[in-house]
Amino acid sequence: MSETKQYLKWSSFELEDKDLTQELAAISGDSEAIFDRFYCDLEFGTAGIRGVIGAGTNRMNIYTVRRATQGLADYLNDEFDTSSVAIGYDSRIKSELFAQQAASVLVANGIKVYLYKELMPVPCVSFATRYLKCQAGIMITASHNPAKYNGYKCYGADGCQMTEESAHKVTQKIEKIDVLRGAKYEDFDKACEQGNIEFISEDVFYEYIKNVLSRRVNKDAIDNSPLKLVYTPLNGAGNRPVREALKQIGITNVSLVKEQENPDGHFPTCPYPNPEIRQALDLGINQAQKEGADLLLATDPDCDRVGIAVKDNKGEFVLFTGNEVGALLFDYICQGKVKSNSMPSDPVVVKTIVTTDMIKAIAKKYAVKCIDVLTGFKYIGEQIAILEAQNKEENYLFGFEESYGYLSGTYVRDKDAVVASMLICEMACYYAKQGKTLIDVLNGLYEEYGHYYHTQNSITCEGASGMQKINKIMTDTRQNPPKEIAGKKVIAFEDYKESVKQNYITGEKEAILLPKSNVLSFFLEGGESVILRPSGTEPKIKIYCTALAKTKEQAVQAEQNLLNDFKNQLGL
Repeated sequence: MSETKQYLKWSSFELEDKDLTQELAAISGDSEAIFDRFYCDLEFGTAGIRGVIGAGTNRMNIYTVRRATQGLADYLNDEFDTSSVAIGYDSRIKSELFAQQAASVLVANGIKVYLYKELMPVPCVSFATRYLKCQAGIMITASHNPAKYNGYKCYGADGCQMTEESAHKVTQKIEKIDVLRGAKYEDFDKACEQGNIEFISEDVFYEYIKNVLSRRVNKDAIDNSPLKLVYTPLNGAGNRPVREALKQIGITNVSLVKEQENPDGHFPTCPYPNPEIRQALDLGINQAQKEGADLLLATDPDCDRVGIAVKDNKGEFVLFTGNEVGALLFDYICQGKVKSNSMPSDPVVVKTIVTTDMIKAIAKKYAVKCIDVLTGFKYIGEQIAILEAQNKEENYLFGFEESYGYLSGTYVRDKDAVVASMLICEMACYYAKQGKTLIDVLNGLYEEYGHYYHTQNSITCEGASGMQKINKIMTDTRQNPPKEIAGKKVIAFEDYKESVKQNYITGEKEAILLPKSNVLSFFLEGGESVILRPSGTEPKIKIYCTALAKTKEQAVQAEQNLLNDFKNQLGL
């Protein structure tokens, strides 16, 4: 059906959400606006669906949510005799409404629903899915995207993001469903009264917190600590769980950024509520400077990522990258395990291919096996599942990705900013007792292993034309890979979609034993690298650069040379 016919179909339908009716009326006669809303359906993948909130098949609304949920329900009813689903949501616009819509569709299909009665982070949904022995989980969130976005994230029974195989089966079911009329639906209030929708109890929340606390490394580090902390949940779901975990370990000198304390899906103080971006942390940094705090913590709206800023010896606050925090936490955990004689016999750390290789150097020092996986925390979760199947899940020490996502422990299977926040504060207190700041400790790691400098550079390409541009860049680069970047020879090229690694020095080719993914990696002489991939959740193409040098200044300059030349070669 053409975009115009779809538009007319939606316009003539008695839509329950009047915001959609008004939007459709407002774009009457605007062919470009109509095309963008109807040229495709939101694609269901291992991360579910994500898109701009609004009217149309290419938008997040109650009808696309119902359709996706009907597909999930059909899949679950095919796979299981009886099933249940845990549902959570964050502070985004219409998140609670979308969660209720999903619950109502599931119940209408004979599936039991456990629903959080207040906004909760991603890790709490992963935990509830496992703890309540559900067959699936749903989290309504668009993570750190701008306010106009929302999304629908799916989990399997293990609390990990849905597998490729399961997502494909759900997609096949979704494709058979009419978006406006095809989903079964039961009244939400009636379903609650009948007990088919059950609100998740406080006991589950505190059981989650108990598991978070079990990941402490040095329990006496907090004793008599003068740590002064500023925390911002960026108007998201982290406020309650992060503060609860910190309170229980004795971190009490916590000042909240008031403008960002309460849930608000419009994110009025930071258009991009992403702790990777300095603008999102500006209010917190200003407050930390005024109050003489030692550390700033910022969690994103669904509280699966955390960023930090640390006061230096001049009283200025320095932002740490996800790679730097991950390296610090991993080294801290290893130190603690060695000190307490609790290091497992075959310890494992898991990171994504775009995450710092400093982890490999640290892992070598502590005799820890380092496993590289594709980008996406579900692949880290899969490695935990492999260990679990071998009764070796205690061998898992830590997993993280450069985009500020960390997990210590196996009680959840997704990024957990609550446990990461707790460990960061404990680590800061531990080193403070030795007269060191986290800046001092990080500099010590660079002195020991070399200065690794990593950047992630995202180029936004909105709309249908943007997606076409991204696809063309990936195709052209795959067919004609550069032989040199910034004057340095490419010595190896990896194509994860074709599952082939080519060594340009020896001429040899070998298979890549990882799932296929649209990722291209270029390894340069001198230990540097460039990785190119389209985002799986946003209209962006991403370039990851790694430079290695003796000093930060040299590494920064080398990275700029890599990025500028590579973008020039791509025509960006």
